[in-house]
Amino acid sequence: MYFRGCEVMANIDTSELDGFARDLLNMANDELPKESKKFLRKEATKLRKKTLNKAKSLTNKKTGNYYKGIKKGKVYHYRDKKNNSIRVYGGSPHAHLIEYGHRQVSKNGVESGFVEGKYVFEKARNESQSEYNSDCEKFISDVVVEGLSK
Repeated sequence: MYFRGCEVMANIDTSELDGFARDLLNMANDELPKESKKFLRKEATKLRKKTLNKAKSLTNKKTGNYYKGIKKGKVYHYRDKKNNSIRVYGGSPHAHLIEYGHRQVSKNGVESGFVEGKYVFEKARNESQSEYNSDCEKFISDVVVEGLSK
């Protein structure tokens, strides 16, 4: 998860996949790019829904455009141009305040406390990590079966 500008994003960690599975996933990106992108979009939709549900459960009141701003991005090439990636982010101007916390200041400039961060994206990512890993394994096995049938 990282913060750039006014966007709060959650990236899914795939470090638990073993080397063989990672090689198969890279092969899927090279050999079957359409299926790979479709899989990533489907997983990002699941993560977006979980993030939205987590945001609604952790925030007490309606927070403006915060819920509307939780979106999924497009599939893009990450760093080495070989691996595809997609992100779920909060694009509202105050998303980082809800995510990481902020000082509470009155209109006359007196600081009255600190509002703790909710860490919505991080909690949603952690909850969906095991499901994502099992979905990756299923996708890889489907790719291997499809590759063997050709």
